[in-house]
Amino acid sequence: MGRFDKYNVDLKGMKTSSLEMEFDLDNAFFADIDGEEFQKGAVRAKVTVKKNREIFDFSFEMAGTVIVPCDRCLDDLEIDVDTESTLRVKLGDSYADEGDIVIVPENEGDLNIAWYLYEFIVLALPMKRVHAPGKCNHEMTGKLKRHSVDADECGENEEAQIDPRWAGLKDLQIDEDN
Repeated sequence: MGRFDKYNVDLKGMKTSSLEMEFDLDNAFFADIDGEEFQKGAVRAKVTVKKNREIFDFSFEMAGTVIVPCDRCLDDLEIDVDTESTLRVKLGDSYADEGDIVIVPENEGDLNIAWYLYEFIVLALPMKRVHAPGKCNHEMTGKLKRHSVDADECGENEEAQIDPRWAGLKDLQIDEDN
């Protein structure tokens, strides 16, 4: 039995028009999925599948926490996750991802949703992942301050920033009549 077999949804053999599943995604799941964003967490996932003729509508509701590295100090940062996502699937000749619909080969008839669970959590994470002010690793923030550029080097002092090789360009004017 594979690591992700319990995340297989048998679309072809679905007897009812609706199916509900619940999963506890823990550190073992995230380590096994081996994603780049994070590998620790505790998320409860509720997945509902509704069969509408030839289309299967998946609804994902996930809530919990994941542990990601802080963008500033690289220490572990716990982020709450509370997200809802959808996925439309239909059976076809071969596997394809056509934007808003995933096509699963009819001869296989099942879809493993493990990667979708992980991806929907990743999409729910904020772009900037940093500790609250004052909560970052003080040793790391001290090193960052020592190696940071001061205000004059960041462009706040415009005159000090102009590269002499490009200084002549600021004297050029564009003739808007041509």
